[in-house]
Amino acid sequence: MLYLDYCRIRLFSVSLRYINLIVKKAMRKARVLFISSEIHPYMEMTEQSKVARHLPQGIQERGKEIRTFMPRFGNINERRNQLHEVIRLSGMNLIIDDTDHPLIIKVASIQAARMQVYFIDNEEYFQRKHTIRDAEGKFYSDNDDRSIFFGRGVLETVKKLGWAPDIIHCHGWMTALIPLLIKTSYKEDPMFHTSKVVYSLYDDAFSEPFNNNFAKKTLMEGLTEADVKDIKDPNYVSLTKLAMNWSDAVIQSSANVHPDVESAFKKLSKPTLGYQNPEDYVEAYDNFYDEAVIEESVLAE
Repeated sequence: MLYLDYCRIRLFSVSLRYINLIVKKAMRKARVLFISSEIHPYMEMTEQSKVARHLPQGIQERGKEIRTFMPRFGNINERRNQLHEVIRLSGMNLIIDDTDHPLIIKVASIQAARMQVYFIDNEEYFQRKHTIRDAEGKFYSDNDDRSIFFGRGVLETVKKLGWAPDIIHCHGWMTALIPLLIKTSYKEDPMFHTSKVVYSLYDDAFSEPFNNNFAKKTLMEGLTEADVKDIKDPNYVSLTKLAMNWSDAVIQSSANVHPDVESAFKKLSKPTLGYQNPEDYVEAYDNFYDEAVIEESVLAE
């Protein structure tokens, strides 16, 4: 009898959460924060840059609020793309490997999509003429620092915006630390304490290892050595597995991904979405947000 009473109470409690979810969604639009290292037309057309351009537009057209971030790489023409600095969001210093690095925020608009793109900038990290490799094709030795700066820069800027996202959708390896940061250092922050993180996998593998002290450089308040034990051997696969492990849900956004990553993806015991056709992915992702991420979080409480 006591067990039946408990079940009734539990069912009633879950029902109330669903009702509250519906009421909240009716009162305000769900918010999705998109973070990508590539967005077309600011970067050349790739699978990732195309998704990061059209997905936010499609999600916005389906009734959700969006914000979009990417790095301000040096090969982006500021005049042609009409980038301008947002003074009220700039001016913070981020400490990476015991060194202060100024955070500069710029913004531009994609008029056809009626969306703004925020750019994370720093003279040392992003104002070189290439993205992750130099003119000779050599992998930049500070790409690990750049990924730390980019991830933290986005989250600190969102805090300044005062815009609390329901979902944070990360695209590509340069965003791989963000799920970890959200679940550790930023988990008690009012902007992020209820945010759910979705991580997208792409065919963006690199063979070069990160610096051996990468895990140590990620450490900050609320983040321990135990949290980053999976990147003691820092490379593309270990970094991507870290991102998947700390995310609430994972999407395979490329038809082909690194074999070790694909194997780990198939073993995940959390909401996942397999590769979707280019004609259908926006609708599939939107449904995935609603059904597998937002509703799943209600049931888990």
